[in-house]
Amino acid sequence: MSDIRFDGRVAIVTGAGTGLGKSHALELARRGAKVVVNDLGGSVSGEGGSLSAAESVVREITDAGGQAIAHGANVTRIAEVQDMVDQTLKTWGKVDILVNNAGILRDKSFSKMPLEDFQAVVDVHLIGSVNATKAVWEPMREAGYGRIAMTSSSSGIYGNFGQSNYGAAKMGVVGFMNVLHLEGQKYGIKVNTLSPTALTRMTEGLIPEEAAKLMTVESVTAGLVYLVSEDGPARTILCAGAGGYAATKIYETPGVYLAPEDQTPEKVAENFNKIVDPDGQQEFEQGGQQTFKFVEYAARHFGVKLG
Repeated sequence: MSDIRFDGRVAIVTGAGTGLGKSHALELARRGAKVVVNDLGGSVSGEGGSLSAAESVVREITDAGGQAIAHGANVTRIAEVQDMVDQTLKTWGKVDILVNNAGILRDKSFSKMPLEDFQAVVDVHLIGSVNATKAVWEPMREAGYGRIAMTSSSSGIYGNFGQSNYGAAKMGVVGFMNVLHLEGQKYGIKVNTLSPTALTRMTEGLIPEEAAKLMTVESVTAGLVYLVSEDGPARTILCAGAGGYAATKIYETPGVYLAPEDQTPEKVAENFNKIVDPDGQQEFEQGGQQTFKFVEYAARHFGVKLG
């Protein structure tokens, strides 16, 4: 298989001053992409700001012979994000790749979490991804090409104590991906989601030292680079960490049909084991498939022909 290259491509990576974002930016540049290194330069919890981290990554890229510019847009502010995209278009004429990586943490159990902390985390992870994607969407549609990666987490897909804000945002980007996949595919836009595990500022102190040594950002970036490549997949949740790679899929069980007289909470309870039985489960690609399935069940019961 030939090497994956990005010669002539232009990529924006948010939150690219440190950690995973920095690793993504460096590797994309190493493989030929022109990179916009976006970073607000704030703390893990989102306070403060400085362009120095982004500028440092730009220097690494340019010192190695690549092309990069820094931008300190706060992804929660659409005007700043739009300015970043406008500057990218002015500098290089297009945006081929967007990596939505920027994030913060404000962990607390839900009962103790101020709503301001819930809002702040959702704003960065989910609304920040929305803002950046909105700003690049039309240029990508007009060009007939785009690769967008969301960043999710097992905390959203499966849950993690003390991260209701983070989990809600991280599952939100999965739903966002699902819809954008449907709306973007005829314009050559592929949208995927990365679910990473790595040792970063956000995970420091939470993982035993010996295990942490295995959790390199580079191992995660290998998955990200494939997701945003020309021949990469679409509508995929790729999990990556410590050299392990897997895909998360959402399935729906066949379920049961209950006749009108049996559509009661008691009958749902009585049939619950059948409802959750995974045998014959399916992966749907759009919400209408579930509706059609249930309507087919009902039509079969009443002897109604569809279509």
